[in-house]
Amino acid sequence: MPPAQEINQLGVMAVVLLLVLFYGGTMWMSVGISRKKENADGYMTAGNNIGFGISAASMTATWIWASSMYASATAGYTYGISGPIHYGLWGALMILFIYPFGKRIRKVAPRAHTLAEVMYARHGRSSQLMLAGSNVLGSLISLTSNFIAGGALISMLSPLSFGAGIVIVAAGVLMYTLWSGFRASVMTDFAQVMFMLGAAVIIIPVIFFVAGGPGMFEAGVAAGNVTPQQENFFSSEAFMNQGAPYIAAVLAYAIGNQTIAQRLFAVRENLIKPTFVTATIGYGGSVIGIGMLGVMALYLGVEPMNGDVNNLIPQMAGTYLGPILLALAFIMIIGALSSTADSDLAALSSIVMADIYGQSVGKKKANPKTMLLVGRISMIVATGAGLYFATAQFNILDLLVFVGALWGCLVFPVIASFYWPKVTNAAFSFGVLAALVAFLPVRFEWFAFTGFLGLSVELLATIGIGVVLGIMSFGFFGMKPAIWIGSIAVLAAAPFTIGGVVTGGLREYTVLSASLVAYAVSFLVTYLMSVRSKQNFDFDVIKDITGDFDPDTPQTPEQIVAAAAAAKASETSGGSTSTDSQRD
Repeated sequence: MPPAQEINQLGVMAVVLLLVLFYGGTMWMSVGISRKKENADGYMTAGNNIGFGISAASMTATWIWASSMYASATAGYTYGISGPIHYGLWGALMILFIYPFGKRIRKVAPRAHTLAEVMYARHGRSSQLMLAGSNVLGSLISLTSNFIAGGALISMLSPLSFGAGIVIVAAGVLMYTLWSGFRASVMTDFAQVMFMLGAAVIIIPVIFFVAGGPGMFEAGVAAGNVTPQQENFFSSEAFMNQGAPYIAAVLAYAIGNQTIAQRLFAVRENLIKPTFVTATIGYGGSVIGIGMLGVMALYLGVEPMNGDVNNLIPQMAGTYLGPILLALAFIMIIGALSSTADSDLAALSSIVMADIYGQSVGKKKANPKTMLLVGRISMIVATGAGLYFATAQFNILDLLVFVGALWGCLVFPVIASFYWPKVTNAAFSFGVLAALVAFLPVRFEWFAFTGFLGLSVELLATIGIGVVLGIMSFGFFGMKPAIWIGSIAVLAAAPFTIGGVVTGGLREYTVLSASLVAYAVSFLVTYLMSVRSKQNFDFDVIKDITGDFDPDTPQTPEQIVAAAAAAKASETSGGSTSTDSQRD
């Protein structure tokens, strides 16, 4: 193996050429789908009518981002062979768990643009702003981590600096996304994911065999590069520190993340299931495979350059690949980070357009031209903020787990709001705020969690296990099985998690405990405040409040008469009187 610091690099001209080809190509695609008169709804959700191929590719590309690649490699380097499995498998399953909830969300809000917009229709302004605010924060963190990944890649594989790298990536992504918004994001995703998957199939085996093939594992054990836990495929250390926290975090990503919700609202309603099943398979295989680069680095005894684990993938590529394959790896990672960065920009612009501007003035009064201007300005501001935060070079895995756990405060209140008419605005708001207040001190260890306080944290975290498993079960099997599975999970886990067999109890695993506490507290507060509520919310109202801000073609007089007749017939038969079902 070459010395750790002998990293092959691409020349400045080669990097510039590759970046010009990549971002020039995506810009060409964006211009090709642009419209002379841009439509505000198309800019946010592409008309709610995207087909299977584009939607599945976009969902896969959005989930397979550079941060997922880097974090999976970090998991492999930190926890050994089971690290990428825990990262990729649970992430893939969470994509699968979205679709049953997604079908319900689209049923009650077929033409919405954001989940926060739906919460406005369901509860009011405070719940909307909570969900919108969390998504703004989450998308900014995601954008920042993608810029960090791009800066690390360019500085590692070229003579250019980290600062130059983040600026190039930010400018390239903004350039083509600003033009056509969400449509540009999903169309370029298709090309990006095809290239990413093809490159991964070539690059990973090449590095594996050039680095020594199967013999590297025996040599790594003999050299003492790995611990018994890192060798163990069923490592409890990997599960408690990586797998379990990630299950909780990614479930929250699946429900609370606007980049996912935006694709849910964009795909044709009858294609939700095949889209998410396909993305599950694509994500799982790719991310687990790429994470094995971190496992190889561990067994080979590679020290991350500058002590930064974010450098592992470009370091392995630069060490073991020749110029042509190195260029292929370079574009693979640039494509991965760009596919998610453009999704973050599209998500942020939609939140500002629909939630901050659109619903504040009302659906009928919103000016589509103003919405487009607001959306584009928000992309520029978000890019500047992401560049500013990227200079801190945070650990990407820590960022992902933190924001995922933060979204955990919202999961139960959001899901319950789509199914249970008794959930009130106060229950939603207080449930989220109480969970956040409980999450922060546990996550950042503001207090010494010993004695009664430590026991309380473990009890809440154990309840959180039941809540997470119950939510997962509810989507596929319904209420009764979910209650049984959640209750059994709490009882089965309690002897191990409350100061029991697990040394010191669950409180020793700070990230996991904090995530589970957030789930438990939001569930308890929301449920207890709603169970005696006399509210019986009519979900048809959501269709009337959400919907198009900028319809392509106004209704003709004949369509209006037909819609009125259909509504009258529905009233006579006792059905829904929602006017939105007749719109467009």
